[in-house]
Amino acid sequence: MKTRIIPALRTLPLLLGATLLAGCMVGPDFHRPAPPQVERYTAQPLPATLGGDADAQRLVAGAEVPAQWWTLFHSAQLDALVAQALQANPSIKAAQAALRQAQEAQAAGRGSLYPAVTADYNVQRQRVAGTLASPASSGYDYYTLHTAQLALSWAPDLFGGNRRQLEALRAQTDVARYQLEAARISLAANVVVGAIDAAGLRAQIAATRAIVASQQQTLDSLRRQLALGAVPEAAVAAQQASLAQAQATLPPLQKQLAQQNDALAALLGRAPAELPDANLDLADLQLPAQLPLSLPSRLVEQRPDVRAAEAQLHAASAQVGVAEANRLPKFTLSANAGSAPTNIGDLFRDGTVFWNLAADVSQPLFNAGSLKHQQRTAEAALDAAKAQYRGTVIAALQNVADTLQALKSDADALQAAQRAEQAATRSLAIAQKQYALGDIDHLAVLQAEQAQQQAAIARVQAQAGRYGDTAALFQALGGGWWQHGAK
Repeated sequence: MKTRIIPALRTLPLLLGATLLAGCMVGPDFHRPAPPQVERYTAQPLPATLGGDADAQRLVAGAEVPAQWWTLFHSAQLDALVAQALQANPSIKAAQAALRQAQEAQAAGRGSLYPAVTADYNVQRQRVAGTLASPASSGYDYYTLHTAQLALSWAPDLFGGNRRQLEALRAQTDVARYQLEAARISLAANVVVGAIDAAGLRAQIAATRAIVASQQQTLDSLRRQLALGAVPEAAVAAQQASLAQAQATLPPLQKQLAQQNDALAALLGRAPAELPDANLDLADLQLPAQLPLSLPSRLVEQRPDVRAAEAQLHAASAQVGVAEANRLPKFTLSANAGSAPTNIGDLFRDGTVFWNLAADVSQPLFNAGSLKHQQRTAEAALDAAKAQYRGTVIAALQNVADTLQALKSDADALQAAQRAEQAATRSLAIAQKQYALGDIDHLAVLQAEQAQQQAAIARVQAQAGRYGDTAALFQALGGGWWQHGAK
């Protein structure tokens, strides 16, 4: 029995080996695009140090972005918020599932490179009509037929269509991997900026409340003076208006803070009512003194969105090869061997064995140009992917340039706001003393209070903006994902 089946099957590996040796891969071979040939991000060189002595930030060319860059703000509360978000945010879970889906699709695609082997066993009970001759050697009208067989088929990848398809699947896995990294970086940056914005709003609310309390004290003093006839009623009315204006600025700030907290809860993967008590203050943060600044040529390696666009380009290139291979001949090799006795105990005995070997070749002859246009579709998709990659690189360079310009403006704005607040505070103190001595009227004090209020809020806004743009720079430079072992 074995001597009848195995020699026939031994010829199959020889056919397969010869077919493999003749194989090739059609379509373009992918080559990574050249990095941008620019030396800096901005049109004009930026100073190496941003800000003054107390809050200076130095740009360090070529330095690496740490994977957990948010720890540079030295806030345990902020670190905890980012950790919670990375653990529970639904978008991260979805991106992780998308990566697993792409990995499984790639694993499934490998099967096209190998022969498919199927084992089958069938049993049937049959009665032959008396007017017909029985097909069984026993001549019985009633018989049971047991059929066990092993079938093998393989379509050799002569022109690389399957390998190009697998190449495209690998590229799509890379797309999903880089999209996951981009989602992580974006989430961390959104949590940091959201927490900073909330802290800035709390500081603005505190400053506004202090102004309201100060103006209330002034109003109480004026009312006492009005009772004594020392000030006109117009002064009291003016102070009441000023107090009302200050009080009116509180509800919008409180609304913004509530909505910011709701958004922060969503980033943490929680309902608004489940937001943990983490009232971060700007005073709890430290401004990173050193800021990494990668070279533009390195940015394409570090930005996950650029790497994802490159992987999309790779997949589009491979699909051109798939389309080309579909227009070429296809070969199929198959083998089948088994046994079909009427008694299960006679399986694979002499006289019950059967086998066959087959080879098939097919060539598309007429399809109304469908395959040709499918190839042209793939080539157009490749051109589109090239343009999209180029656009992604330009957008990445612009993102870094915009953030650097924002940081420079933030440093200048914060210094100006600090000087303005200091001057307004001194001016208010002088005005209050002069008013107490009777040298100036209440309107002068009122104007000094309003100036001090505006200066305090402007300083808080400038400070929060600088912290937020610092986080944005780490995100724009790629977020350091490659530091934790991602490839």
